[in-house]
Amino acid sequence: MAGPQLSAAARTAHMTPPTTHPSANPGYGKRSTPGQQPAAVGDFAHLPDREAAIALYLDRLPDGADISVKTLATILPYGQCALRTALQCLRRTGHLRIGREHVRGSGSARWVTRTWFSRTPRDNAWWAAFVSGDLPSLSAAPTPRPTRSRAYILLAALRHTAPVLALSAIDCAALESLAAEWFARDATERDVLHALTSGLPPVVHSPAAFTRARLTTKLPPEPVRLPKPALRVIECAKCGAPGRPEALPNGECAPCRGEPAPVRRVERAPLPPQNVHAWAAEARAAALRPPERTQV
Repeated sequence: MAGPQLSAAARTAHMTPPTTHPSANPGYGKRSTPGQQPAAVGDFAHLPDREAAIALYLDRLPDGADISVKTLATILPYGQCALRTALQCLRRTGHLRIGREHVRGSGSARWVTRTWFSRTPRDNAWWAAFVSGDLPSLSAAPTPRPTRSRAYILLAALRHTAPVLALSAIDCAALESLAAEWFARDATERDVLHALTSGLPPVVHSPAAFTRARLTTKLPPEPVRLPKPALRVIECAKCGAPGRPEALPNGECAPCRGEPAPVRRVERAPLPPQNVHAWAAEARAAALRPPERTQV
């Protein structure tokens, strides 16, 4: 394991300024993962000297930099074999994954090769969530929560949109959960206002009861939640075979890890009952027949 100081060879490995590093083709190259901890001394102290130096160099590169083995071998003082071994170590320790990603907004089924790098080491479960797009959303800074909900504000503003539906503060608080259910079902403010104010009578004797009735009777159905389309695919770092993240722990498939491939069970359809009865009768008849005599 690496100590607090890098060796002389390791220090030399990351002396080249990242600005001189070549870029990959547009859309390819290094991609930083979200939610990383800020850079600090000792980020890669858990790695051997060589791997720590290479990881530090990769961390300093901008997104889009060419971090293929061939390119790194022309810059860093290591051969391609040593670099492949080092990158395998970075995959095992959760810093690196190789795969493909769908280009959002391209309007086509275009997939590009990605090399995702994380300064913060991640376990296999995190990488699986990253591939499926199930990571919690991250914001640069926390936003203050509004003092009133979206539903309450809409109900309180009815007095300006439709004066006959002017509601008191107590009415807004009582109807807030009903209006919020509309937003939970993907309705917009325009949808709610149209449901509440279309075809209004000239006089509404009980605005709260009228609003409650419309929020209840015109409530839209629950939306159908379709599964998220796959945005990323992990590939085996050795053979390049694509697979689900759980089948590629540490970025390698089972054969490349030296494990036997899983045996696939072939499910056979059951025999029709008439075939079973016919074969059983044939077997009984054969058992009752006398044995044939063999002539000498």
